[in-house]
Amino acid sequence: MRDERPLAIALMGPTASGKTALALEWAGDMDTEIVSVDSALVYRGLDIGAAKPDHATLAAVKHHLVDVRDPHEVFSAADFAREALVPMRALAARGRVPLLVGGTGLYFSALLDGLSEMPQADQDLRAAIAAEAERHGWPALHAELARVDPEAAARIGVGDRQRITRALEVWRLSGRPISVWQKGGLGRQPFPFRLLKLVLAPADRSALHARITQRFDRMLAEGFLDEVRRLRADPRLHPDLPSMRAVGYRQAWEHLDGRTDAATFRARAIAATRQLAKRQYTWLRARPDAIWFDPGRDRARLERARADFLHPA
Repeated sequence: MRDERPLAIALMGPTASGKTALALEWAGDMDTEIVSVDSALVYRGLDIGAAKPDHATLAAVKHHLVDVRDPHEVFSAADFAREALVPMRALAARGRVPLLVGGTGLYFSALLDGLSEMPQADQDLRAAIAAEAERHGWPALHAELARVDPEAAARIGVGDRQRITRALEVWRLSGRPISVWQKGGLGRQPFPFRLLKLVLAPADRSALHARITQRFDRMLAEGFLDEVRRLRADPRLHPDLPSMRAVGYRQAWEHLDGRTDAATFRARAIAATRQLAKRQYTWLRARPDAIWFDPGRDRARLERARADFLHPA
C-alpha cells in the first residue's frame, strides 16, 4: 500500500556537527520552516550557552519550539512531541516539508516512536507533593516511589525532584506506574509523517572535539558567564531545574558559586559537551533507518538523499 503520509525531514546529529547551518540553507531552498528538537533552545534567556540562533536568523527563517518556556518552567518530552506536531501539520497543510533539526534524542524518541497518553500535569497534585517533600524530605518520597514503581525509582536519583514528582503524579492520577506507561502499548499513536532521517556526524571524532572547544571558547568571549549571572538573579531558578542542568549552564552555575576556578570550569564544560556528543552518537546508532553523512565530505551525497526523497523517480 502506498504511504500517503506527508513528508518531513529530520537533520539529526551530535552537538556542534553543523546541523544549524545546513538547516538554514535548506529551509531557504525549500521555502519551509524549522522545528527545533533541542531541549535547551525551548528556554527563554538560554541564548549564548545554548548556541541559539540570533534574532536576525530567527527573523529570516521561522523556528518553532524556540523560546517557548521560561527557564523556571518544565518542558517534558511529551510536551515537545505534542507541541511539535502543531507546526508540522500546519506546514504540511500548506504544502511545505517540515525540517526537524536538533540533537535531543529523548525529544526525537517521544515524537517519532509515539506518545503514551499519560495523564497531564496536575498543578494541585504537584503542589501537594512539594508540600509532602517539605515536611518529610525528598528521600521519603523517593522511598514511596520505590514501593509503587521500583523500576522507575532505580533510574531516578533521590535528589531528582522533577522526575520524582512526575512519577508520583502519574501513579496517583492513573494507578499505573510511569515505567509501564513509558514502555508503550497504552494509547500510543503512530507518527503521522513519512520521515527522512539524516545524521550529520564527522567521521573524525577529533574534528568534532575541536569544534566543540572552539564553540565553547567563542561562547565565553560572547559573554556566556554574564548570561548565567543574569539567570541566577532570578529567585525562581536553582541548579536542579532542567534548564540549569543543560550542558555548560550546570558547570557555569558551579563556577559562579565559587566551586571551581576559571580553568577548571572551562575544562569541565568542554568535557561535559563531549560526553553529551558521545551519548548522542549512542542514541543515533540505535536508529537503523537513519542515513549517516560526514558533513565535511558527503555534501553531494547528502543533497542527493534529499532530492531523491522529495522527488522520487
